[in-house]
Amino acid sequence: MEDLGLTRAEIKVYVHLLELGTSTAGPILEKTCLQNSVVHRALNSLIEKSLINYILEGKRKLYQATNPENFYQFIDEKKRKFSEILPELKKRERLVKKKELATVYKGLRGIQEVYNFMIKANGKEYLTFGGGSPCVERMTDTWWLNLHERRIKNKLSARQVFDETVRIIGKEISKKPLSKIRYLAKEFTQFQETIIVNDNVAIVVFTENPYAFLIQDKFVAEGYRKYFEILWKKAKS
Repeated sequence: MEDLGLTRAEIKVYVHLLELGTSTAGPILEKTCLQNSVVHRALNSLIEKSLINYILEGKRKLYQATNPENFYQFIDEKKRKFSEILPELKKRERLVKKKELATVYKGLRGIQEVYNFMIKANGKEYLTFGGGSPCVERMTDTWWLNLHERRIKNKLSARQVFDETVRIIGKEISKKPLSKIRYLAKEFTQFQETIIVNDNVAIVVFTENPYAFLIQDKFVAEGYRKYFEILWKKAKS
């Protein structure tokens, strides 16, 4: 729920209010163990977000959490508001004369962002090498298969060089359309995968604290593409 933009106080108040049903502020204070001012601030904020409502019973306010499905409406409203400012953000982006050629991404979310960028880059071909068993174990088979489903949905064909330690999931991917895979010996297994799409090169490192480099440079991409072709010729089906 924090990922949806709620504070921890708002989450506590909303969840406990779901459990309480209809309640005044007193029981909410007791269950959440939050300060009075924090609880009332959270209540008012949740009312503005249409996630709780209240009725007056004399001078008392009786609060009630709305149906959890209202979060869809809350998310849609955030999307709508962002859509309003997106043209201005794009306009400011175009004012930058020279973009950074390399960007560092950290954590699993950063890695996901890099892969999403690569499969949506309107590329001619998705080339990768590396990505041994440590990479598969870090993200799980399901995550990798879903990634390639989205790649295929974007009509992006792929050639990939794996090592023998990931042949099982490699076979699953190679059964899919627009997917060709070859293998090198298990000694080629790595903690990182290199992806080349158009003028973009991503080097993703799947250590305990994962991170990735995204390089946007035509000449660098050409160099990595040449290296990929050498590996592709040496690898076996």
